[in-house]
Amino acid sequence: MHSIGVILFKYGKEDIFQKFVKDVLPTTRLLSLPMELYREVVNVRKSLNLDFDDAYQYSIAKYHGLKVVTMDKDFEKIKDVEILFL
Repeated sequence: MHSIGVILFKYGKEDIFQKFVKDVLPTTRLLSLPMELYREVVNVRKSLNLDFDDAYQYSIAKYHGLKVVTMDKDFEKIKDVEILFL
């Protein structure tokens, strides 16, 4: 949700973001990290050479036992979380 908002706001598409939120939020469960794991995102960023968004998504997936679905080639180096490339 955050990354989609960042991109749409960057291009002045706030109206599309509002429509997206209206359509998606009622059927979506948003996950986050426990506060004590936010520091670990820095270590993930350094050890895997990921940007903040990728390190955060990796950390969320690892903590919650989820897969990452992406088109981002930066995730090719990830071995301990299942990555599904589109």
